[in-house]
Amino acid sequence: MRVITGLARGRKLKTLEGKNTRPTSDKVKESMFNIIQFELAGKRVLDLFGGSGQLAIEAVSRGAAHADIIDNSRAAYSIIQDNVKNCGFTDKISIRLCDYSVFLKTADEKYDIVFLDPPYDTPLLNKAISMIIQFDILSNSGIIICEFDRNTKLCDIPETYSAKEYSYGRTNVCVFRKVGKRL
Repeated sequence: MRVITGLARGRKLKTLEGKNTRPTSDKVKESMFNIIQFELAGKRVLDLFGGSGQLAIEAVSRGAAHADIIDNSRAAYSIIQDNVKNCGFTDKISIRLCDYSVFLKTADEKYDIVFLDPPYDTPLLNKAISMIIQFDILSNSGIIICEFDRNTKLCDIPETYSAKEYSYGRTNVCVFRKVGKRL
């Protein structure tokens, strides 16, 4: 696993061993970033289920101003710290060891882009989407990018969001955009 492009291009990233963490493949990651490539510069990013931190690191490498990475695993937290330091982004990325729901309930920031890549076969994705909307942590015209198993059914979203889904084999990506009131 590596940083695809930008300031940290080619840097190798560590990941956790075992089945609890499933890193985003380079193909899917590149596709995700191609979708938002012109919307990253100067943005504030949240990587809610950090794992290795690769999505936030890629975003900062491509020009995002700052990223917060959240994970509730001590082992993941340690890997993320190593990856952020190795890429030279300790001044641009904050890492928090806590549960996603605790973070969302207490978040005092608005984010331009939120990455959601929780473990597959859990209800975490839909719970996180609902909480992001409920606690209104997206900036105006903010984006939520979700990676999930193709068999996962996404929750309903309010009409103030648009959605576009992409398929990459067993993996789907959905991009929700906060669009305000529709006429």
